[in-house]
Amino acid sequence: MLSAEGLRHAYGPVVALDDVSFTLAPGRTLAIFGPNGAGKTTLLKVLAGLIRPQRGRAHADGGRRAIGWIGHQSHLYDHLTVRENLLFWAAIYAVAPAQRGDRAAAVLRRLGLAQQAEQPVWSLSRGQQQRAAIARALIHEPAVLLLDEPFTGLDLAGAAELRALLGELRGAGRVLVVATHNVDEGVELATDVAFQRRGRFVHFAPRGGRDPAQIAEQYRQAMTDA
Repeated sequence: MLSAEGLRHAYGPVVALDDVSFTLAPGRTLAIFGPNGAGKTTLLKVLAGLIRPQRGRAHADGGRRAIGWIGHQSHLYDHLTVRENLLFWAAIYAVAPAQRGDRAAAVLRRLGLAQQAEQPVWSLSRGQQQRAAIARALIHEPAVLLLDEPFTGLDLAGAAELRALLGELRGAGRVLVVATHNVDEGVELATDVAFQRRGRFVHFAPRGGRDPAQIAEQYRQAMTDA
């Protein structure tokens, strides 16, 4: 489970989070939509434990080690191979030495990167690099996966592939939080939808039976309302 209670955080006079609260059970995916500057990245960093909020609290069952983080940077070393990167991060996450090789091989197979295991990261395509970043975030088998603008730079085929992969992870019982400014890209993943504006959730509800067009129109209306 992942929860946020009354989160508030400001950078000087700019309020990035303003009383944000929610709870997600295993197997739920929250898609957070909002324009640049709405506070989405700050929220994900607070959930990941990278920023301490000025008020409120965030909690994931299992603590910070239960969280996988995919931000604007891949946190992969370009001149190391994909496998070397995974072994490095397995050590950072304190995966037992005897398990690191098997864990890396398993996650590479799961993400369709087994054939690229010995390639340096710089040689991968954009979509392969994104999968490698997800592999890095999954190497310690987190229960919660946080993704900040994960579709940036992907073509239509790459975006569709990523949505399918994230659907598999949700089906395995993980909690996913996906922050994006593009409703069309993120809504198909969502079991729950939030619209963030000026640090606040101006809308938060289960997706239910709403189709993407309905949610996109509701989002546009929420962003233009005073």
